[in-house]
Amino acid sequence: MAPDSARSEIVTETRTALVGLSRDALAEAFRAVDEKPFRAKQVWHWIYHRGATEFSAMTTLSKDLRAKLEKHFVVGRPAIDRVQTSTDKTRKWLMQFDDGQKAETVFIPDDDRGTVCISSQVGCTLTCRYCHTGTQRLVRNLTAGEIVGQFMVARDSYGEWPTPTDERRMLSNIVMMGMGEPLYNFDNVATALKIVMADDGIALGKRRITLSTSGVVPEIRRCGAELGVNLAISLHAPDDDTRSVIMPINKKYPLKELIQACRDYPGASNARRITFEYVMLKGMNDTPAHARALIKLTKDIPCKFNLIPFNPWPGTPYECSDAATVERFAQVLWDAGFSAPIRTPRGRDILAACGQLKTDSERLSAKEQRLKDAQEAEAAQAAWAEKEAAI
Repeated sequence: MAPDSARSEIVTETRTALVGLSRDALAEAFRAVDEKPFRAKQVWHWIYHRGATEFSAMTTLSKDLRAKLEKHFVVGRPAIDRVQTSTDKTRKWLMQFDDGQKAETVFIPDDDRGTVCISSQVGCTLTCRYCHTGTQRLVRNLTAGEIVGQFMVARDSYGEWPTPTDERRMLSNIVMMGMGEPLYNFDNVATALKIVMADDGIALGKRRITLSTSGVVPEIRRCGAELGVNLAISLHAPDDDTRSVIMPINKKYPLKELIQACRDYPGASNARRITFEYVMLKGMNDTPAHARALIKLTKDIPCKFNLIPFNPWPGTPYECSDAATVERFAQVLWDAGFSAPIRTPRGRDILAACGQLKTDSERLSAKEQRLKDAQEAEAAQAAWAEKEAAI
């Protein structure tokens, strides 16, 4: 397991990272260096089934081929800036990417499963009032490699390579529920999840993957058509007025449109119910009347509710509803025939619970970004010239 003090420096890399390339893109990268596509299949197996981080470990390839691949490519993983482990065994990694930006990833172990909560953006374009990430403006989208790489780092940490059978997996589930709105980075999220779902690699089935969205209606339909993973909706209020205060995105995609998108979601059934996440905010959305309004709103949708006691963070204006209020709210839903478990907060002591993720990454000004780009370009050119001189 990686030590809690693990850190890494930013390194300028001129080679192509293979983690995050689709199967077709990987084959094309190999063709570009005059290698047959079947070599890409071999490397795919080593990266995603065996968990290799270096070409030297790919012992079914010749030494000459490994040297050639080393010259042109790098496997690629996010670096680990910090690791924290909660008293309840929840683990949080602060991942650092090649440009120095950072995002957080959380692993939540349970008796019958282990869930990795993955980020899709550095910061977030939304400003949901209950969410700590929402106080950090969007820096950038994560690439497909940075998204799938988070799960691979988690597997590295627990030594879960080669890919085990479902019965033996510790890291058995993924939720796209970390920093950012995944449907505002759909292309990269979709590429990453298709890699995760491939049978000859990481091999997590779509039933073990849940994508959580604040309600980006057009992309919900696309998610259902292209991925078919489980859908979770950050709902948090049964009426437009309340929800627009908590979640400003509701002004763009109001409840009528959001609920219709849920009704239309492909594959939704009693066996594969949509999850409505509902954070319990004291005096804001937690009365029996709110619960009854939820029942009316979600009528005829195969769904369940996940009631989330609000997890505080520094500077928040909200408080969590008291336990009796949450229990009463849940009972109204149960009495109407809905499943409405109350989530047990995990990782609060390391700010790893729902709504608590945030990093110190900040968007640079245009001038700062131009200077940074110029410095990185100069460093890349110098590194390439050094390699050319050594050949």
